[in-house]
Amino acid sequence: MSITPRRAWLLPGVLILASTLTACGEDSADTNGASEADGEIVVYVGRDEELVAPLIKQFTEDTGIEVEARYAGTSELAATLLEEGDASPADAFLSQDAGALGALADEELLLPLPDEIADAVLPGYTSTDGSWVGVTGRSRVIAYDGEKYAADEVPGTVTELTDPQWEGKVGFPPGNASFQSFVTGFRVAEGDDAARTWLEDMAANDVEEYDSNSLTLEAINTGTLDIGLINHYYWFEAAAEAGEENMRAQLKFADAGDPGALVNVTGAGLLSEDPDAVTFVEYLVSEPAQRYFTETTFEYPLVEGVPTPEGLPSLSELQGPEIDLSDLADLEETVRMIQEAGLS
Repeated sequence: MSITPRRAWLLPGVLILASTLTACGEDSADTNGASEADGEIVVYVGRDEELVAPLIKQFTEDTGIEVEARYAGTSELAATLLEEGDASPADAFLSQDAGALGALADEELLLPLPDEIADAVLPGYTSTDGSWVGVTGRSRVIAYDGEKYAADEVPGTVTELTDPQWEGKVGFPPGNASFQSFVTGFRVAEGDDAARTWLEDMAANDVEEYDSNSLTLEAINTGTLDIGLINHYYWFEAAAEAGEENMRAQLKFADAGDPGALVNVTGAGLLSEDPDAVTFVEYLVSEPAQRYFTETTFEYPLVEGVPTPEGLPSLSELQGPEIDLSDLADLEETVRMIQEAGLS
């Protein structure tokens, strides 16, 4: 996208980012081209504080910009921003999924990003209109009990999980934001009727419900559940702690084009014209921040040149449904559909 005259003044204020998150020290201001702190920005953060706080601290050290981070669930913060509208104190929003950003963009609450930010990440994993930028990728996967099944015995499509042979053997967290985004992607790719039928058939097939992706994975890893639908990085986080050789649960990436192969993203949007907020969003798609996320959470980097976490197929190998991630915005109807299917 091109930068409108109203926005062009922001670019001189965008700072050159640090070349590393850790090797900064007292020379970091010179290295980054950053001045000492001259203000503070407010960032609404829909990701875990334990994960994001160290990165924000490093951002402040690297740029001199102070950040007041307000943490809550992504859905909660998106609802707050929609209610606050133009009166919101937030300068930027770091979201756990694309759907919330799409909802804000639909209400024209996000300001257009400069080209160097909007175009920083791989096409297909960011907004098509420059209203928000993808930060990291997270693939949906089918987790299964590796002591009971070989990979070729596990369905490669989510629709196969409604077969009677999987009755009472499949689980997922219906109240989880990532699951709801998956169902929204199902609706966009296959239509509302297909998504509704799948949910109803899964409920009828005695699906096991869990409160989180982590608990779903734990149930598989302890042998109490055969198959679960989760995001890929939960397995890698658990394997890093327990050792891959001790993981009973294994992963299967769904077939190309299947709704179960959705690659969603975390992302960020701009809510004010503060140049420091632009710097913050740009920092999120810099190489050091991308490396921080991939090395800490095992999510996919979205910037070329940053290596994919070991053991993961490359993004180019993943072929989710062909959808615009901004279209994941209609979560309200998705939640209604899930509840009407008898899932909590």
